[in-house]
Amino acid sequence: MSMFDRITPTAGAGGTRRLARPGGVARWNVIRGVGSLSATLWVLLTPGIWADELAVAPPPRPLYEYRQQHDPYGIGKFYMGREIARVMSYRGAGWLDRPERVREEEPEKLLTALELKDGLVVADVGAGSGYHTLRIAPRVAPRGKVLACDIQQEMLNLIAAKARKNQLTNIELIRGTPSDPRLPPDAVDLILMVDVYHEFEFPYEMMEKLVAALKVGGRIVFVEFRLEDDRVPILRVHKMSERQILQEMSLFPQLEHERTIGTLPWQHIVIFRKRSTPP
Repeated sequence: MSMFDRITPTAGAGGTRRLARPGGVARWNVIRGVGSLSATLWVLLTPGIWADELAVAPPPRPLYEYRQQHDPYGIGKFYMGREIARVMSYRGAGWLDRPERVREEEPEKLLTALELKDGLVVADVGAGSGYHTLRIAPRVAPRGKVLACDIQQEMLNLIAAKARKNQLTNIELIRGTPSDPRLPPDAVDLILMVDVYHEFEFPYEMMEKLVAALKVGGRIVFVEFRLEDDRVPILRVHKMSERQILQEMSLFPQLEHERTIGTLPWQHIVIFRKRSTPP
């Protein structure tokens, strides 16, 4: 079985799709004085790149609240006071691969903070176009591998093509669902989520599965645009504060907050480790 044979079919998220794209010309969510933004950031405000909103039944747990009045780039579903953002569709893959990203996010600093080494099994959850997957794979080779997980087949196709081009043979592609990443249990050393957790339609259910997939002593890493910093030129619903992340992870006693790293220009890196036994 090749690495590309690991793409698994999905039954879909359920419900019916309905368009929920805001019309008109959107305004920049930035603070005056930031300076000129990269021209490619226009894509964040382009309605066509956002995936259609799903009409779904409320979950069995009383975890979620639904509001008619909400951010046009959110889905109207709230979790612990935070509105869940709309997922970027594969049409926005060009923005994910923009050359300016090296300057704006300094991905090498993130890779250093992850302390990657040969033999690690890393899950890049919400891998998108594979921006980080392709950078991680050589750093955990030859014995390690990257499980690139995404809910959009088009994104996985992009990763597959890039892996072939770069002759990377330690990438496995897994198509998940909005409530299940479909990772094997107790099998992953490091779970990385770069600017994706805030888009999880079912954050509690996803975290249950992610914690189960993590080995004891393994790490879950959140990389999110800093809500605390008004100078970060990203839509508010696509930012998260460290406090909010800690609050939401408090529901999972298996996880211990290890540290938060603030070396990146726009994002913070919030690291949790799985305990051997809950406190």
